[in-house]
Amino acid sequence: MAVEFRPVLNGHRYPRVVGIDGAPAGARADGATIAVLYILILLCTPAALIVRGLPLSVTPAAVLGFFGLVMWMLTHFTGNLGVAKGRNMARTGLFLFLTVNLTAYGYGTYHWLPSDELNMADQLLFLTLANLGIGLLVCDGVRGIDRLNTVLKAAVVGGAIIGVVGAIQFVTGFDVTRYMVLPGLRLSWEDLYVFERGTVRRVSATTAHPIEFGVVCAMLLPLAAHYAMRAKTLGEPFLRWWACTALIGAGLMFSVSRSAVLSLIVIGAVLVSGWTWRRRLRALGLLLAFLVVMRVAVPGLLGTFVGLFTNFFTDSSVQYRTHDYDLAFAEIGEHLWLGRASGTWYAPKYQVFDNQFIQSAIDTGLIGAAVYVLMLALAAAAGLRARRLSTDPHVRDLGLTLGGVMLAPIVASATFDLLSFATVTGLAFLLIGAAGALLRTAREAQPMQGSGPASPVTT
Repeated sequence: MAVEFRPVLNGHRYPRVVGIDGAPAGARADGATIAVLYILILLCTPAALIVRGLPLSVTPAAVLGFFGLVMWMLTHFTGNLGVAKGRNMARTGLFLFLTVNLTAYGYGTYHWLPSDELNMADQLLFLTLANLGIGLLVCDGVRGIDRLNTVLKAAVVGGAIIGVVGAIQFVTGFDVTRYMVLPGLRLSWEDLYVFERGTVRRVSATTAHPIEFGVVCAMLLPLAAHYAMRAKTLGEPFLRWWACTALIGAGLMFSVSRSAVLSLIVIGAVLVSGWTWRRRLRALGLLLAFLVVMRVAVPGLLGTFVGLFTNFFTDSSVQYRTHDYDLAFAEIGEHLWLGRASGTWYAPKYQVFDNQFIQSAIDTGLIGAAVYVLMLALAAAAGLRARRLSTDPHVRDLGLTLGGVMLAPIVASATFDLLSFATVTGLAFLLIGAAGALLRTAREAQPMQGSGPASPVTT
């Protein structure tokens, strides 16, 4: 394969991967194809479903993610399949995360472990490799802004689908996910996906918990709004993307999650910092209109959200999250730097800490917790760096959006053990790869900006 440059908006040239015969790479299966399939399986398959007949409890999305890791490794053995090579800050973060997890696994299993903890360590190592696989595949295997848009639009559509599932659960109390068990899969737990918070119902859609559902919606909502605004600017059909935005926003509300609101506030702060005043006012108007509709359609819902913050210091869920810190710090002190290996501290055998920073410090030590934050920060930096490198308005907006979105997992990690939830974890790693892919696209376009003739560049 090769990369050819073609003009887009404002006379700038952006890369498009083409085959040896000159046909667009998008006409055949590539990294974007696998990523689209992954995100739809990840979001549209209930989190409780795992593959039958395997010695480990893994979801179908995790199996596909591990396949993506194998494909990524094989393509890097060649020089003519169009896979990107060279340094990238998002990929550096993924490699650091892999290194610290392998080191912690080796350190933890070097000593004797009970068989149940060893089995959990093996399972978590497989899941870590699967998540890294999809991140690396997107970072290096999705070439060009068109293919990256395809992946991210699939994520938005998947978010709209689970928004519909969540709406059905919220309005009717009926858990439709119990009828979504596919052949070859089995349920790993029987818990329902519909909960109660005071007098208001809260739902999980296809994820494992309302908190996870809310954070997933918070991460996808800015992407949906980005493509809605982009379509309108380009004169393309845009109502479908605003419909997706509304469904994802409704899903966030139906989760009744404090973590989702905090994540969205942080993302919004980043977006507002890079928007014009006109866009800020327009976004504020849309937000107010949406809240009015939700207040009329679901009386009491907004009041419940207000109560999540006004009663913060007396909330039983907050008190539960903080009462066991002494136990956590004592356990961290036992294995300060490299932890006891991911998966070896698990519920119901041990106390659950609803804080990913604490959980990471126990699993992979202080080094692992720091690298976890660094990986997400590097992905955010990659998106913002792509924004600075490009002069195309849509690439710049997407870079700003991804830069803000990648801060959401950092914020949410303070309120629940994020890496214990497969859907939000898989989405986070896919978006890390997307930030890296966007940075590559912006870098590859730089030398070719201008009015000079386009020439193919082999990778």
